Amino acid sequence: MICDANTYRVLEVDKVLGIVSGFCRGELGVRRALSLPPAGDVGALKRRFEVLRAFESSVIRRGDYPWDYRAAPLDGLIREAKSYGWLSGAELVRFRINLWLAQRVKARLKEDASEHEALRDLMRCFPDWEEELSSLDVLDDDGGLYDRASDRLKDIRQKMRDLRHQVRSRWNDILSSSHLASMLQDKVLVLRNGRFCALVRSDMAGTFPGIVTERSASGNSVYVEPSQLLPLNNRMSLLTNDEREEEERILKELTEMLLAREGALLNTDEALGTVDLLWAQVDMMRSKKWTVPEVTGERSFCLKGAKHPLLDDRAVPLDISCGERFRMLVITGPNTGGKTVALKTSGVVVYLAWLGFPVPCSEGTKVGDIGELFADIGDEQSIEQNLSTFSGHINQLRNIMERVTDRSLVLLDELGAGTDPEEGSALGVAVLEYFLGRRCLLIATTHHNRIKHFAMTTPRVEAASMEFDPVTLSPTYRLLMGIPGSSNAILIAERLKMPPEVIRRAKDEMGRSPTGVDLLLKGLEDRQRDLDLRLKEVEALRAELDAMKRDYLAKYGKVLSDSESIIREAKVKAEQLVHRAEEEAKALLVELRSKSHAEAQRAYQRGREKVRRAAATLDQLGSDVLDLPSPVSDRGLSVGDVVEIRGSAVKGELAEIDGDHGVVVSGAMRIRVPLKNLVLSASPLKVPQSKVTVSTPEKVLSSIMIRGMTLDEAMPLVERYIDQAYRVGYGEVEIIHGRGEGILRRAVHDLLRRLPFVESFRLGGPGEGGHGVTVVRFAR
Repeated sequence: MICDANTYRVLEVDKVLGIVSGFCRGELGVRRALSLPPAGDVGALKRRFEVLRAFESSVIRRGDYPWDYRAAPLDGLIREAKSYGWLSGAELVRFRINLWLAQRVKARLKEDASEHEALRDLMRCFPDWEEELSSLDVLDDDGGLYDRASDRLKDIRQKMRDLRHQVRSRWNDILSSSHLASMLQDKVLVLRNGRFCALVRSDMAGTFPGIVTERSASGNSVYVEPSQLLPLNNRMSLLTNDEREEEERILKELTEMLLAREGALLNTDEALGTVDLLWAQVDMMRSKKWTVPEVTGERSFCLKGAKHPLLDDRAVPLDISCGERFRMLVITGPNTGGKTVALKTSGVVVYLAWLGFPVPCSEGTKVGDIGELFADIGDEQSIEQNLSTFSGHINQLRNIMERVTDRSLVLLDELGAGTDPEEGSALGVAVLEYFLGRRCLLIATTHHNRIKHFAMTTPRVEAASMEFDPVTLSPTYRLLMGIPGSSNAILIAERLKMPPEVIRRAKDEMGRSPTGVDLLLKGLEDRQRDLDLRLKEVEALRAELDAMKRDYLAKYGKVLSDSESIIREAKVKAEQLVHRAEEEAKALLVELRSKSHAEAQRAYQRGREKVRRAAATLDQLGSDVLDLPSPVSDRGLSVGDVVEIRGSAVKGELAEIDGDHGVVVSGAMRIRVPLKNLVLSASPLKVPQSKVTVSTPEKVLSSIMIRGMTLDEAMPLVERYIDQAYRVGYGEVEIIHGRGEGILRRAVHDLLRRLPFVESFRLGGPGEGGHGVTVVRFAR
């Protein structure tokens, strides 16, 4: 869709997008919301909504997507890096934040794409950043470089630490000299301009051996570089310069590494912005009840319960459509009645829909193939160009006429206004005829009777009006399709306290020269009010029927629920009886082995009688199952069929048919069930297999804390926790072991390498605990 700058301005699209972007979690999403162009065609628009629906389904099922509120656009830093050649450590950390977030979002998309095909293309927008993140891992969270950033940096810093140790030793020698110590203002060694100095009393400045560097702020003491520390300070200065040069070299290398993938960085920012914008849209759908419209290939739209976003809850819902039965809609009615709001609402909703955004409408809203959006709304008067209001409108109309096609939606406010009513209405009719010939969609507002008459009598043109209550003398802001309305200028003037004699004179003038159109409009309005009363009666009856239907469905649902409970109870009892019979059979065998033939016969008869009674009980349970209508089958049941007992999970083979009953064999159970409660199974009977039932922990957290424990205490807990978390179904968990000397971390990593169901593990990233946390991902 194309929307020109003037239309964008008069529809106040920037303010509407400001509402959408306000739901974003960061600047990346805000940028994407404000810069996203409308879809190019119906196919592209449908794909946008498929992605939105898939994203919403994922959020509902698995919770919000990962996000880091520190993530921000990187384009400004990229420009600085290209200008100056390198970035500071703190600036490079901003890159690492975005790249870490991108990797986490990509991992989530990969999981969700297995169920939602629409998310695959979005996942592919995220490049891989493993190598760059590994290189940036030499930075701490504040941007400082770790010693491991390079061997040379590690060596320099080790020498600096050794040198500081020597400085402290020399200083202790100075303090041990009572003569020198008595000259000190403070016995603490301070660092001034990169050199270690002593704070000496002012009166001893010339006596203390060393070089005076500066006076203290109070003036009571001076900073003196002791002579004994001079060689060490010189060496420290050289090492400090070496350290700074090595750090700059490393930062330049890291900067060049990132600049080599400038395009991928910008694409990653855009992809993160898209994910944040999708999250904002889902949040809006939850909080503001906006809906996803249906997209059709027709050149039309149908809005249900549409509200202008800038009015929010103050807006009266509008049902407005164009293109299905008619190509043009002419809206009439009083001033302040809501005509312009209806016009702007249509334009804004159609534009939002073509951005792929949810819209402030009810379910059932449809948006079709609209290629261009043009609008002429508001006062176009310009002092600089010496244009009147009328001239401004004509100029805008001419621009629209030059560009309109059969895929355009044109919005015209106050058609024919700003000049002589007769000439203006005639020009308005001509304009409508021109656009009608171009077969575009058009919505116009007007007060002119001639244009109203044109709308009522011309094929493919529909009239509508904003309702006005003659009793309260105020607009209701409801749109009445198919009925033109009068302007009610005299009633409104009377409501606004115009002098009574003026009102009487106006009514007399209107009474002497009523036009046919005026009489027709009055009759139509009276008829509409009568129809509205009848409609309310119909709606009341419909509400009563709906209530009866809900009551019936609730009772029917209870019957189904009760029947399922009875079936479940019967199944439990049957299993208990079978289990008891099996146990008694085993006991009978033991008893038979230990008794004489005569005693065995008597015991056998007793056991047989118990089994007979158990079978009779099972038959009774099968007969007592609640009769429910069974699905229609293409053929009758026969012995050997795989069947299911209606309303239960029991499946087995039909072993016997006895009249209207059948015997189902399911595992160790033989159940006698009425045939009408049996249905053919859609899947074959599984071959019984021995299996081990593993209990699932009732509650397992997504992380475990072992920091401060010994190896003997921690490792059994970790091994049991990893097993439980895998069986519960977590995709990823965290083990918090702390930094320390790395003993717990190494033991945990050794364990994870041995577990076959652990796909991978890594140390935590920025915001995840760093080296004090190990993030474990399970194989699926």
